[in-house]
Amino acid sequence: MRLAQRVRDVSGSSTLEITAKAKKLRQEGFDVIGFSAGEPDFDTPEFIKESAVNAIHLGFTKYTPSSGIPELKQAISLKFEKDNNLNYSTSQVIVSCGAKHSLYNVIQVLVDRGDEVIIPAPYWVSYPEMVKLAEAKSVILKTLPQDNFKINIRNLERAINSRTKLLVLNSPANPTGSVYTRNELEQIAKVCVKHRIFVLSDEIYEKLIYDDQEHVSIGSLNNDIYKLTITVNGVSKTFSMTGWRIGYSGAPEEIARAVTNLQDHSTSNPVSISQKAALTALEAPSEWAEKLRGEFLKRRNCMMESLDKIPGLSYVKPQGAFYIFCNISKTGLRSDEFARRLLEDEKVALIPGSGFGADDHVRLSFCVNCDAIIKGCSRIEKWVKQLPKKS
Repeated sequence: MRLAQRVRDVSGSSTLEITAKAKKLRQEGFDVIGFSAGEPDFDTPEFIKESAVNAIHLGFTKYTPSSGIPELKQAISLKFEKDNNLNYSTSQVIVSCGAKHSLYNVIQVLVDRGDEVIIPAPYWVSYPEMVKLAEAKSVILKTLPQDNFKINIRNLERAINSRTKLLVLNSPANPTGSVYTRNELEQIAKVCVKHRIFVLSDEIYEKLIYDDQEHVSIGSLNNDIYKLTITVNGVSKTFSMTGWRIGYSGAPEEIARAVTNLQDHSTSNPVSISQKAALTALEAPSEWAEKLRGEFLKRRNCMMESLDKIPGLSYVKPQGAFYIFCNISKTGLRSDEFARRLLEDEKVALIPGSGFGADDHVRLSFCVNCDAIIKGCSRIEKWVKQLPKKS
């Protein structure tokens, strides 16, 4: 069988691969500490689950409009206005099967063969693969720890040419936890407007932000960058609804229509029941999100304190999301070997940095409680101390 070239070129997800291996070891009876998952370990709040059950009992189980039910789109439009100072009408809002689906759809409708997409590295593993599936080219823009893994404006200017179509921006960022300030976003916006480059702003972690940082949507800065920005978000991280698969985007009218047409002929509507649950989540008071943020702040601090005890490992303090991106270069191991051996030897699962464009790092998620964090980091400390010293 000869598969399509665009599919043969795509790599599997290292995140999902490691998570699957850890799950298999647990099923075999091993005590595995999981720092790999990119999802909150809390259950979906009861009031959201109840709204879904109610939707089932009321028979809300049929097709809906491909781009989402009107009342959910209205709630998203109000959320954008209230939280992000973004004015998206309901015709500019598209509800999709998760934020990943939203990102994929936008890249499919915007990017053509021969176009270039600038992706700052370290990056979320799926961005370059989505660009491959659009038969375009990823231009990887390296960022540095001393810059908190954020874009250097001069390097951004140098990466742009006549084929540049899109910049992917993720703040708060996976895997680094970096958060862009208003001033930094203004500089990026100025460059993108100057060169007429679209910005795909992935803001899925916006509510998980620490240390007096402020989340700013780049599309809110001025009308010029607003016209070039597609804002993507969802309910998965903030409301522990990863499996419900509801994401959404706000985009210029022409792009929104194109995404709707694509969705018409691919997935059709997101799950009707999940849409009702997402509506309840978005209309809820902010107490749940703030409680979640507080718990992750406690866990972040716990993991930093534990990692500080391990010789040879270092990290940049994450300002958002729920990951620590840890430099392992002093161990002498590359990230894939580090992750494989640690899982085999100590039953601790984390994600190699190779899939994020940084093979001298690994990603640890603090989506487990502090007892598990302390236990897992203690295993890592013991294991690292046993490694041969790098010459």
